[in-house]
Amino acid sequence: MMIDLHTHTFFSDGALVPSEHVRRVEHLGYAAIAITDHADSSNIHILIPNLIKAARDLNPVNTTQLIIGVELTHVPPALIGPLAAQSRALGAQLIVVHGETPVEPVLPGTNRAALDADVDLLAHPGFITEEEAALAAKKGILLELSGRKGHSLTNGHVVRMAEKTGALLAINADAHAPGDFLTAEMAEKVGLGAGLSADQYLQVRRNMAELVARLKPLA
Repeated sequence: MMIDLHTHTFFSDGALVPSEHVRRVEHLGYAAIAITDHADSSNIHILIPNLIKAARDLNPVNTTQLIIGVELTHVPPALIGPLAAQSRALGAQLIVVHGETPVEPVLPGTNRAALDADVDLLAHPGFITEEEAALAAKKGILLELSGRKGHSLTNGHVVRMAEKTGALLAINADAHAPGDFLTAEMAEKVGLGAGLSADQYLQVRRNMAELVARLKPLA
């Protein structure tokens, strides 16, 4: 069963309302999907309560579980920890941080600040260091292999760092529009193309399912 832990709706820069967003992946056979719209101190108090409302309506009637998330995006490193804590307090089940992708001017130190905070996933972490990957392994924070153009350029590097340190991986679409969602076949291509073996790819899928199983139930 497919899971994606990093997607966007029209609440940030995506194209769909949550109901259509979930329906699109339900049609693809997804077990769960996290909506993780771009967030900072200006909008977490808007994003999270509204997504909770949607999940309360949709989850009882859909086969795909909607997970309440945020992606802290281009937030100064010193603010990542406090904003992650605020997001948890507001009811976010999943905290993603927009990592140091090579195709955007993310502040240096963002990866480390994310790994020091109470977060679940470091998205597209770029040229993450071995020390940072080891910290992710110690804390059980998943490192993302991205299906999105540009962000995916360093997937192979992320795999190598994970192999050296035992860090856990996830494969996500970072979907913003209907054509971005990964089919099972394409998700496997992202993993194998980054250098994973078939067995390692299956372990990534288990990592994601285990994280979803650990999430705090919807309030």
